[in-house]
Amino acid sequence: MNFKNLFIDYCKTKGFEINQNQIKTIETLNDFYHDNFNHNLLLNFFKKKKNKLGFYLQGDVGVGKTMILNFFYDNLKLTRQRLHFNEFMINFHDFIFQNKSNKKEGSIDIFVKNLKQKYKLIYFDEFQVTNIVDAMILGKLFKKIFEKDIKVIFSSNIVINDLYKDGLQRDQFTPFLKILEDNCYEKNLLIEDDYRTSRNINLERFLSPINQSTNFIFNKFFRKITKGKVKKIKMVEVKGRKIILENFYNGVAKFHFDELCNKNLGSEDYIKIADNCNFVFIDNLPIFNDDNSNQQQRFITLIDIFYEKKIPLMITSQVDLDLIKSSKS
Repeated sequence: MNFKNLFIDYCKTKGFEINQNQIKTIETLNDFYHDNFNHNLLLNFFKKKKNKLGFYLQGDVGVGKTMILNFFYDNLKLTRQRLHFNEFMINFHDFIFQNKSNKKEGSIDIFVKNLKQKYKLIYFDEFQVTNIVDAMILGKLFKKIFEKDIKVIFSSNIVINDLYKDGLQRDQFTPFLKILEDNCYEKNLLIEDDYRTSRNINLERFLSPINQSTNFIFNKFFRKITKGKVKKIKMVEVKGRKIILENFYNGVAKFHFDELCNKNLGSEDYIKIADNCNFVFIDNLPIFNDDNSNQQQRFITLIDIFYEKKIPLMITSQVDLDLIKSSKS
């Protein structure tokens, strides 16, 4: 299969700019595909080097990482799974808890064996590690995943060596970094234009600074999108915890930033909220600094999940969007 030609045709059909850096990334993905899914047994037999089973695509927000890997993933003719990493780890921890009494075989071995029976490839979009519990277990988990010959592709804003940077007990995380470096082709996608904002796709829904004018636009659009819908308090439950959505209009939800990010909420809660919403308004995004770093981390997790689940947002913010992006880089 020639992914380069397919990608050029795809870009022409969609009216996308054909960018040479993206083309080079597709060419590397093409090599990754043929290294791992080539059915020429004789060629595989005489290969001089072991194939790398992972492909790690790193780049800033908006350079097209997700678009490229979605294109690659959608054109694969094999059993595969696309997951947000937080969902994957939630499923993993639930499985470990449910199987902790199994003494004959390790729970990680069983979990990975089940993965192998279902999928030849797993795709993690917007990969990052923020949870110390995850950080402590990832080395053992991915060692087994690669031992079972499961292929993995990642997109991330962060280079492998900077994952979980400055995290608690990072020394216990470094074996996982070595496993990724040994088993993944790491490709950096560098493009000056941000394709998520260059065509004003999102700018009109990110309003800053907060003043009478932006508040008027925010509230006017909220009234427009909820017209004819009935306000109803929505309760979602996550493992016995109850989350109340006060401003809920048949899939449209409105939150103050503190409701989402200044409470003890995590990825499971955000996934559950996203599953019940088709449009979300967030009011009063603050200026992020060292004093509210926990809230900032929750916001990053929330945005990653909403982006993965394609939940559109409208936000009022005390700071400009460009300044938020630069503070994360």
